[in-house]
Amino acid sequence: MGKSLLIIDDEKKHRGLLARILDLEGYTVFQADNGKEGLKILSQEDILVVISDVKLPDINGLELVSQIKEKKPFVEVIHLTAYGTIQDGVLAIKNGAFDYITKGDDNDKILPLLARAVEKAQLQMKVNHLENKISKKLGFDSIMGESKAIQACIHLAKRVSETNATVLLLGETGTGKEVFSQAIHYHSLRKHQNFVAVNCTAFGKDLLESELFGHKAGAFTGALKDKKGLFEEADKGTLFLDEIGEMNIDLQAKLLRVLETGQFIKVGDTKTLNIDVRIIAATNRKLEDQIEKGSFREDLFYRLSGFQIKLPSLNERKEDIIPLAQFFLKDFALKSKKSIQEMDSGFKTRLENHKWKGNIRELRNLIERSVILSDSSILRADTLPFDFYSETESPLSNLSLANMERLHIQKILDYAQGNKTEAARILDIGLTTLYRKIEEYKLG
Repeated sequence: MGKSLLIIDDEKKHRGLLARILDLEGYTVFQADNGKEGLKILSQEDILVVISDVKLPDINGLELVSQIKEKKPFVEVIHLTAYGTIQDGVLAIKNGAFDYITKGDDNDKILPLLARAVEKAQLQMKVNHLENKISKKLGFDSIMGESKAIQACIHLAKRVSETNATVLLLGETGTGKEVFSQAIHYHSLRKHQNFVAVNCTAFGKDLLESELFGHKAGAFTGALKDKKGLFEEADKGTLFLDEIGEMNIDLQAKLLRVLETGQFIKVGDTKTLNIDVRIIAATNRKLEDQIEKGSFREDLFYRLSGFQIKLPSLNERKEDIIPLAQFFLKDFALKSKKSIQEMDSGFKTRLENHKWKGNIRELRNLIERSVILSDSSILRADTLPFDFYSETESPLSNLSLANMERLHIQKILDYAQGNKTEAARILDIGLTTLYRKIEEYKLG
């Protein structure tokens, strides 16, 4: 983007002189003699800075700056006036102007002032561009699907994102609960603060307590120094508690206290800390059943479930399967440097008829593996991994299942360039299982 400026001034002689000076300095200059014309040019051109007279025939320049900022917040405005006063200068800055100078002083001051205004506008544009990229990657634009089921969930999530309400996301494994939690955060007033995620199944009780609340040095063996917990990391932002149904019931009591009071105590400490954190929790379990069994606190459930969103399984939104598959195909083909652009009708039919136990995560994994296995420019039914078929319907039914498995694992190992951890991830099996299969089939 070039350095484009807009001068709004009804004094044609002064406007033209200033435009010539700035043109010689390498700026692209647009001109308008009133506010209405100026706003029209602003909407059509990539303007970085507006230099505007305060006294315009159709609007006061001090009011104009508010309209400019509403249209393009990153654009900086410099006010010019024949009779400057301190009061007008203060009002201009309050309204969002970059600066305010008196005509006659502008010959000496305008160029260095303009350079600073352009620099600030360019920085703000970069920030705005970055925020848009983040929003597309982490906001609601990242949630794919046109089915009524998923669109209803997006609508609810958008509504609750504008509040500070605690949210409970329900749904089967792989339905996109973390994606929704990120979108809610990045469309909230907390979007410029931290989004912190933790899976409650990833830690034992004591370790999870330390992760969440932090600890003092000496609190337990190995606690050599003070540690900040995830609640502190997420202060003023959002904490996402995934698989909340797996949290130890004793730890649930401490979580309930934070939700009720906004206070907690680090492990091994006596000092109460205050925090402001929005909680988004998620589970694939039916918490009411756990309450009946005594493994989940009823009072915590009601605290968490003030606003529930139940995400549909992929089997409940079958019209989204092919668009999602096409998106994953494009992504993995690019990463694999393969010219695969489409799926044949047999491949699509099998996707639509499949019972998706792992939902979107399973579909994504399947497309990745199919791209790896394909040797043509089209994904066909016979490129589906062997475990996608029953033994009787397999297109390779002339081969034994063991041989199919051996060939499949070898292809994945080749793709992963011998990286067994990556191969195990793609195959969705444990690393120990992969080593056992390698030994069993004598694979390289």
